[in-house]
Amino acid sequence: MPWIDKNKCTGCGLCVRECPVDAISMKEGKAGIDMDKCIRCGKCHDVCPQEAVRHDSEKIPQEIEENLEKTKELMEKFGTEEEKKAFLERMIKHYNKEKKVAEKTIKKIKILMGDEK
Repeated sequence: MPWIDKNKCTGCGLCVRECPVDAISMKEGKAGIDMDKCIRCGKCHDVCPQEAVRHDSEKIPQEIEENLEKTKELMEKFGTEEEKKAFLERMIKHYNKEKKVAEKTIKKIKILMGDEK
């Protein structure tokens, strides 16, 4: 999913004008994307002269750190080492489930593309 690097955005509004679903608006002189409206067409990426519209893959390290911080925060709610270990095992199951959902979704999207059966 795209996102706007506020440090690079100059507020030119090209992305706002190009967005076919009005998912981008200006707030305090900077563009912002409403992800509920965004259809991931890529037009905002193509039109931005400052390359302020970024790809979500750049946020992977940040998202990992956020997941770890949240896990550590929740882990503190358990008293014994045994409870903490059981909690961490549940978190691994949670992220494995998320991975499985993503993998199966990708497989079905490829079927839609006609790339796989």
